[in-house]
Amino acid sequence: MSELPIFYQIFVWSVPALFAITLHEVGHGWVAMMLGDSTAKDMGRLSINPLKHIDPVGTVVVPLIMFFVSGFIFGWAKPVPVNWNQLDNKKRDIALVALAGPFANLIMIVFWAIIAKFFIISAEQGNTIANIFSLMALAGIVINSLLMILNLFPLPPLDGSRVVYSLLPESIASQYTKIEPYGLIILVLLLVSGILFKIIEPFISYIQQVMYLIII
Repeated sequence: MSELPIFYQIFVWSVPALFAITLHEVGHGWVAMMLGDSTAKDMGRLSINPLKHIDPVGTVVVPLIMFFVSGFIFGWAKPVPVNWNQLDNKKRDIALVALAGPFANLIMIVFWAIIAKFFIISAEQGNTIANIFSLMALAGIVINSLLMILNLFPLPPLDGSRVVYSLLPESIASQYTKIEPYGLIILVLLLVSGILFKIIEPFISYIQQVMYLIII
C-alpha cells in the first residue's frame, strides 16, 4: 500500500479499523442485552456510529502513532458498559458476552473477504476505485484478525480472560481477576518485547491464509 498517497493510506486503514473496534464493542453490548443487561442500550452504545465509541487515546492518538511507526492502524474504543450482576446466568454469560466481541470481528473478516473478492478483479485491471476498496478490504481482514486473536488472549482485562474466569472455580477465578489492574502494563510490555506477537501471529496468519484462499 506504500505506493498510495498518504491520505489514501490513512483512509484505507482507518475505515475498517473504526468499524472493527466499534462493532466489537457493539457485539458485547448486544449480547449482554440479550442476556438480561440493558446498560449499553440505555446509554446509547448499541450504535454502529463510531462517534459513540471513540476513545481519544485508543481511537485517535494510538492508531495515528501506530500508522506512522509501523504502517498499519491499531487501537481500541471505549469499552461498552456491562453490569455483570444483571446477566441471567452470571458465570456463563460473562463468557458469552466476552466472546461476542471477537465473534463480531470474525463476521467482519468474512465481510471484508467478500468485498475483496468483489473488487479484486477490477483492481487488477487498473480500476483506481476498485483498487482502493480491495486494499481497504485486505486491511479489514488484517485488522479484524489481529483484534479478534489479541482479544482472545487470556490476559485480564482482554476478552479471553473473561472466558477463562467463567471456566475456573470461584476461588481460583477471584485470584485470577487480581491481575486486571496490571493487565494493560503487562500487555504493553508483551507487545513492545514482541513476545505477544510471536504467540498470536500463527493464528492470525492462518485466518488470513484461509480468507485469501476464498478471495483468490
